[in-house]
Amino acid sequence: MVELIARISKGSKMDQVYLPKNRSGFEIGSYIVIKPLGTERIIEKPYFYNIKDIEPVKAQMINEIFRIIDKNIQDYENAILTGSFLDRGFNFNDIDILLVSKNKVKINDLINKLEKFTGIKIHIIILDNKTLINGLETDPLYIMMLSKCISKKRLIYKIKYKIDYKLLDLELLKSKLLIDNFDYLDGNEKYYFVRNIIAIYLFIQNKKISKEIVDKKIVKIFNLKGIDDLKKNKLDKVDFLKKYKSFYQQLFNLILKGIKNGSK
Repeated sequence: MVELIARISKGSKMDQVYLPKNRSGFEIGSYIVIKPLGTERIIEKPYFYNIKDIEPVKAQMINEIFRIIDKNIQDYENAILTGSFLDRGFNFNDIDILLVSKNKVKINDLINKLEKFTGIKIHIIILDNKTLINGLETDPLYIMMLSKCISKKRLIYKIKYKIDYKLLDLELLKSKLLIDNFDYLDGNEKYYFVRNIIAIYLFIQNKKISKEIVDKKIVKIFNLKGIDDLKKNKLDKVDFLKKYKSFYQQLFNLILKGIKNGSK
């Protein structure tokens, strides 16, 4: 049985109860029963960021994921779902969760329970609020990760980019693996490395970063028909690597210049 918790709001002519559009069950035209909650435990509705709609089965899974976390972890600050699970369709391999807590958390039992419920591999990153804020200020992948997410509690962050060229140099080095291992990587792995350098580039340019923005930039820079050319490994190796090496070198030079200027 599906249950939703909602408050009664005061209207000009009639009081009303608002239901979130991203929900499982309660189709338009359905008859429902409204009753006082009484002393039952209030379950907070999750917050959706840059997600227009989501499949009902995923919405139901998300509510249950938060319920399982709530039941098994004490005194945590927030739980945030990110990654490809939130994209339309079912082309994902795992569910990514950021668990924000200032306390040490034993997550093996939690992961087992979540994987038993979902039947999907669960990946959990544990960090405190200070580390999360620092990541959003200095790491473009953190920014992209939280540009589209579902959070148990409201996210209230005023973030200003802090460019650490030495940190970005280390992040960029990861993407050099694509050049050396092109033939051995699948499409999703190549997409990860390309997405990384584009996010770093946008970060240095103080541009807005999101998955959609990065994907559009990838298609434009590498002259692809669509992002699936990369994800599904439909690339012209010679042409793509030529463009990739050139862009990588330009970005490396930009970062190197930043490091040198910062050391003066």
